[in-house]
Amino acid sequence: MVNLTYNQNRILPTAEELPSSDETPVDNQLQNDIPNLLLSLLALIWANRDDWYFGVDMGVYYNPDEAAIVPDGFLAVGVKRNTGEKGRLSYLLWAENNIMPILSLEVVSERYNSEYEEKLEDYQKLGILYYAIYNPLSGRKGRFKNRQRLEVYRLIDEKYELLPSENNRVWLPEIELALGYEHGEHIGWEREWLYWYDESGNRYLTAKERAINAEAIAHQERLIAERERLIAERERLIANQERLAKQEAEAIANQERLAKQEAEAIATQERLAKQEAEAIATQERLAKQEAEAIATQERLAKQEAEAIANQERLAKQEAEAIANQERLAKQEAEQKAQRLAEKLRELGINPDD
Repeated sequence: MVNLTYNQNRILPTAEELPSSDETPVDNQLQNDIPNLLLSLLALIWANRDDWYFGVDMGVYYNPDEAAIVPDGFLAVGVKRNTGEKGRLSYLLWAENNIMPILSLEVVSERYNSEYEEKLEDYQKLGILYYAIYNPLSGRKGRFKNRQRLEVYRLIDEKYELLPSENNRVWLPEIELALGYEHGEHIGWEREWLYWYDESGNRYLTAKERAINAEAIAHQERLIAERERLIAERERLIANQERLAKQEAEAIANQERLAKQEAEAIATQERLAKQEAEAIATQERLAKQEAEAIATQERLAKQEAEAIANQERLAKQEAEAIANQERLAKQEAEQKAQRLAEKLRELGINPDD
């Protein structure tokens, strides 16, 4: 039975002077593993806070003259999280400014420890605001048949009242967390575990889950980065292809332009060749005409030479005829003179006188 009355004016014992354990072993592994999981989660959720303490299987001393009460787990808010290198041996109310734990947790085992009766009464008298009972044996025949898996009681008018749950969770507004359960994996053990949740019902992840998520996120980020790199590489290749296609199009345009220029050059060459051929034909025609003219000139010159030769021959003949005529005339004159001379002689005239 809880007794909160003691002489507060005397020198109160320290944690070193009181038993730090009731030397009662836990009934099963869950009584350690579940509170320790909640502790490890709080260490992540409230990593930046130093005003809370979560004890696991630790004695809570409310009276120096009474034995400690030892919940499977408890949460105190408004106290220092770390008290030094040695830490807490026990939770002494008078050493914690009389700050009562806000939550006490009990895990029901095969050996019933009066969690629904005596312990509930003790925590109620102590004034612990919330009392949570996790019962993995709920629903079985016997005393647990009508019990819920998780029951959370709140102190209202100094009496515990069972709070309603939603989706296996109970919201605790004073600590802005919900306590609930679901199937999961912890310390390599797959089973139902207690977890902390936010107001929207999202479960806070364990360190392992966070690491897995972080790795998954990192992997996803690596995939995204690789995808972005591949997209960038693809865009670069497309840009290169477009640049090469543009260069190829420009090269084809240049080739077409050069081909057009070459065709025009060939056409010009053919036109010039045709003009040259025509010029050669004209030259040949003119040469032929010139040759014909020369031949005509030569023929005419020959004819003229022949005509001149004929004229010369005729002139010669004429000259010879004249000469013959002159010779004949001379001969005739001489004959006439001779006859005249003879007649003169006959007449007795000397023709020489």
